[in-house]
Amino acid sequence: MTKTLDGLRVLVVDDEHDIRLGLSRLVQSLGARAVEAGDGREALQRFEEQPVDLVLTDLMMPKMGGAELLDEVKRRSLATPVVILTGFGTVQTAVSCLQAGASHFLTKPFDNDEILRLVSRIGGQLLGSRESDRSAVEVIAEDPSMRRVIALVDRVANSPVPVLIEGESGSGKEVVARLLHAKSSVKDLPFVAVNTAALSDSLLESELFGHAKGAFTGADQDRAGLFESARGGTVFLDEVASMSPSFQGKLLRVLQDKLVRRVGATTDIPVEFRLITASNRDLADLVARGEFREDLFYRLRVVNILVPPLRSRPLDIVPLAQHFLRRAAETCLGPNAAPPQLGGDAIAALEHHRWPGNVRELENAIQRAVIVCSGDTIRPYHLGLDETPWARETNGSTNYEEAKRSALEGFQREFVSRALEQSHGNVSQAAEACGLTRAAFQRILKQLAIDRRDFE
Repeated sequence: MTKTLDGLRVLVVDDEHDIRLGLSRLVQSLGARAVEAGDGREALQRFEEQPVDLVLTDLMMPKMGGAELLDEVKRRSLATPVVILTGFGTVQTAVSCLQAGASHFLTKPFDNDEILRLVSRIGGQLLGSRESDRSAVEVIAEDPSMRRVIALVDRVANSPVPVLIEGESGSGKEVVARLLHAKSSVKDLPFVAVNTAALSDSLLESELFGHAKGAFTGADQDRAGLFESARGGTVFLDEVASMSPSFQGKLLRVLQDKLVRRVGATTDIPVEFRLITASNRDLADLVARGEFREDLFYRLRVVNILVPPLRSRPLDIVPLAQHFLRRAAETCLGPNAAPPQLGGDAIAALEHHRWPGNVRELENAIQRAVIVCSGDTIRPYHLGLDETPWARETNGSTNYEEAKRSALEGFQREFVSRALEQSHGNVSQAAEACGLTRAAFQRILKQLAIDRRDFE
């Protein structure tokens, strides 16, 4: 059989050596890498030591059986598929394992071709998803300011040094972090992310460092933290400015020694990872004010990437909108649905909006437009931008009469456009809905250069 699963890592678990060896050879014949374990405990140790994409495990084993191993694997990595193989196949057992998260349940003696087909199918899906995730890290960079960011990412991606990404909320800092990982030499290893602002010190310590069994109420087993789980990959800490001084000291120690101690444990564990951090606040300013540790600041900011706000990258607004439009149409309307198009007035509205919420606000506006638009063309009122027409003028430079005229024109444009959309371009019906004569309605259309055919 042609090797197709290069890069896939499969953990083969069985207490019978011959079966384990046979399964490993089948997996290797597909081009995948097999890692063997003789029981559930050994399998968990292998799972902690290196990344695993798929688990093939026997059900009945000494020390720790397949059902318990399934639970432990799912606790650590919910997305990792687990296939149960057993000579004690009953409907009740199969249903129990599938309800616990097993992806498949096969009984022994199994057919080699059946194993090959199953591993090939699951492995192909996993590798395809991995490649899709990489290609999904897409950064729109038409504007020169964003092109400079991408150029810096390209220069530092393969370096293991820490990177600090700074920028306003919603500007795309995590997207840049994921792009750094996708372009790095550790792109096949995990990318693990946590928002430090969302967790208290105790929860953050448990999340990053892990905890020992009995460390606190509910800690019924040992658990690896994200620094361990990265296994040489990338750890992304968002909003690091929110960390307390106490936790800043603990993070500094990890960066200096590359050792972590799980909460409640007495021994240190070596860890290896590439650290990327992000902040929507100026860390240098916080250091000057004594609110952030200076020694940690210089550890984090070996390379500094500044992501510009959307208002400072105007050439990216429309390309980003088109990108989000395609994605939102596929998600909201279905993969084969034709997305609505951005009308010229909608594009103008996007270009004139100030985008205080940055790229995230733009994405939300496009998603809303796709949902509420009932026709083929997105209009400004579909976007839901909270801005009156006169507010678009700069620095209060317009006088009262100009602002009034601008506001009135904006109201007229939206009002008659909604009416035309509802009537699918029928002027008579739209005029009647607005309480206007056909002649008056047509005068407004002519005055605002609105073509009814755009609404048919």
